[in-house]
Amino acid sequence: MLGIGLVNMLVALDQTVVSTALPSILSELQGFEYYAWMASAYLLASVVTVPIFGRLGDYFGRKPFVVAAIVTFTIASVLCGIAPSMLLLVIARGLQGVGGGMMVGTAFASIPDLFPDPRARVRWQVVLAGAYGIGTAAGPSLGGFLCEQYGWRSTFLVNLPVGLAGLYCVVRYLPYFRRAHEGRVRIDWLGAALLTVALASLQLCVENVPRRGLDTGNLVLLAVTVASAIAFVACERRAPHPIVPMSLFENGKLVVLFTLSTLAGVSMFSLIFFAPLLLQGGFGLSPQQAGLLATPLPVCIAGGSLLNTRIVVHLRKPVSILSAGFTLLLIACLGVAMTYRYTPLAVLEIALACGGVGLGFVLNNMNIFGQEIAGRANLGITTALMQSTRMVGGMIGTAAVGSIVARSYASGVADAFANLTGAANAAHWSARLGDPQVLVDAGTRASLLTDLAQAGFDGPQLLGMGRQLLVGSIHTGVLCVAVAMTAAILLVRKIPDMTLNAKAAPPQVLD
Repeated sequence: MLGIGLVNMLVALDQTVVSTALPSILSELQGFEYYAWMASAYLLASVVTVPIFGRLGDYFGRKPFVVAAIVTFTIASVLCGIAPSMLLLVIARGLQGVGGGMMVGTAFASIPDLFPDPRARVRWQVVLAGAYGIGTAAGPSLGGFLCEQYGWRSTFLVNLPVGLAGLYCVVRYLPYFRRAHEGRVRIDWLGAALLTVALASLQLCVENVPRRGLDTGNLVLLAVTVASAIAFVACERRAPHPIVPMSLFENGKLVVLFTLSTLAGVSMFSLIFFAPLLLQGGFGLSPQQAGLLATPLPVCIAGGSLLNTRIVVHLRKPVSILSAGFTLLLIACLGVAMTYRYTPLAVLEIALACGGVGLGFVLNNMNIFGQEIAGRANLGITTALMQSTRMVGGMIGTAAVGSIVARSYASGVADAFANLTGAANAAHWSARLGDPQVLVDAGTRASLLTDLAQAGFDGPQLLGMGRQLLVGSIHTGVLCVAVAMTAAILLVRKIPDMTLNAKAAPPQVLD
């Protein structure tokens, strides 16, 4: 469990430490055209590998894939640290995503192998949540320190000691459980390829829609997503050993849990992405101040998981913990939507803390409930699908909220300049101020203020107007997430209650 916890910390550290180094990376390597792919390459690779390796772990045992995941991720981190160009760095980030997807798809599913008793599993889940919380909370400050003292390359190389420690624990102590199979397992390569195409085209479409809308390219991606998804379902129904058994989706309780996992991803990633934007762009705080004020969200995920272990095993109706978790997420969304520049920042911190505790209640329990419903034969793929649906929910949620924020903000800026400057200059100035990045990037903001002053406008006043518009736009987007959380609370009622009974370990082959 220490090794699996270190694996979880490795993923959390990479996501948070590297984000602070992006400006320094861009300054040294240039290649701004690849900037967005720093995150996209990792996410794309991890999204498509999580379900595939989750299922392969069901067939062949999870330990080899956990070991391969750590080795792949660590080697990719070293390649990132020595990359001489942005293009090679993006390629290495994609390899990191493969390792990260293998970790998520197999390491988490190793826990029910170790602890068949779901009550014990609930208690041990806190190790993962604590490791994730430590990695997420320490990441931004650690990344800033390493980048300042040793350069941006050290933010990737820091993964090396953590990865080696996790590798030692897993190789030395993780048992190799394999489920006995009758006959030879035929890997469903066609299904894996179709699933990869479907998820990859979905992610590219979701990322491009906020920037370009439903243009021809995005419509083609959407058509490819639908076509490959239909072909994937048809393939899986005929495959003797499918990557994703379609029988899982015939179980109404699992379908509800997958839907709830998607909605949890919508809220989680929307709060993580847009709370700092509200603080930096809307309230004018520094990145360091914004990061510190947003810390309660990841930290309280671990706190909520610890509290969850004390509560859920004693509940007469364990499923009710999901209602409590989504209610706290609803409170978090409403708290963020009600925070203005003059509101005490403690209100926002309390709201984000509620969101963290709510995620601590929701994420771990949905894994355990899904594992109990699916049975041991489908432990890996069910756990992987929980992670995948959460990631897909995060993609869709951030894209939808991002589109709302961007379009609402740009429309407000255009209307303001049309009333202020007249039609002749409205397009020029609204285009300059219509990108919310100007409210976050100090260099771009200084250049705009200089140009506005030369044109005879009150630059600080216009920027203040832009901040107010951004705050209102983010509030609108987060309120839409609140509606989704309300739907999740109602949806929990569709899950029949279940009990967490002690179980004996199933017969397995231990190598």
